[in-house]
Amino acid sequence: MPAAVVVFALLLTGCGASLTDTPQSGLAPGLAATSTGAVTSATDIASANSSFNQVAASVPEVAHASKVADKLTAVATPGSTAYKIGPLDVLDVSVFKVSDLSKTVQVADSGTINLPLVGEIQATGKTAQDLERDLTKQLGAKYLQSPQVTVFVKEYNSQRVTLEGAVKKPGVYPIKGRNSLLQFLATAEGLDANSDSNVLVFRTTNGKRTAAKFDVGEIRSGNVQDPVIQSGDVIVAGSSAVKETVNGLLKLIPAVGMFAAL
Repeated sequence: MPAAVVVFALLLTGCGASLTDTPQSGLAPGLAATSTGAVTSATDIASANSSFNQVAASVPEVAHASKVADKLTAVATPGSTAYKIGPLDVLDVSVFKVSDLSKTVQVADSGTINLPLVGEIQATGKTAQDLERDLTKQLGAKYLQSPQVTVFVKEYNSQRVTLEGAVKKPGVYPIKGRNSLLQFLATAEGLDANSDSNVLVFRTTNGKRTAAKFDVGEIRSGNVQDPVIQSGDVIVAGSSAVKETVNGLLKLIPAVGMFAAL
């Protein structure tokens, strides 16, 4: 957004100079001299006005895009209620007034945890609230009357990548070595039938979030480089439904895989 504001200001300055200066004698019709002495055609002025209007319109779009990005990346944000549990996360599971069933567990690489009475249960891909509901249902069905279960993520997986959208197996995956976008999509068992081949990658560096758009078909054909994925990245595979949600965001991101600020 700061970049858009800077461009906005520069265009405003340039347009102001071109429109307020009067043509100097001796210039051909349709030409004007700016305050710097440069000769500008009427066509250039019209073009500058058009650019000014486009950038001005993009400022609220950037704000909207940031909100959309917040929603899409919440699944990977530690502390967010939308955060989805991933392998190697450490969970505090407590059952009110039943200390024997309350324990701290680490999510296995397979995505499961093992608890008394319940046994092995899938945890990855679920929020803490989702897991609470599952445990409450299982404990209440056989063992306890109206159990009160609380799940708290004590330690977040420090090396993780989140895959969302039109992939066959969305979830949070650990990073093991140097992995590319196509490798992570393969880990999620590939794109599903509803995918439109476009993938958004959200990245946060030094507190600033950026996003890039990639065409998986172009990467597979070798026309575009397969990008390296970093810890904390959120990969959102596009579909018609996803595109409707992020339509404004897509307009702000170059189609060549360049990361743009949000």
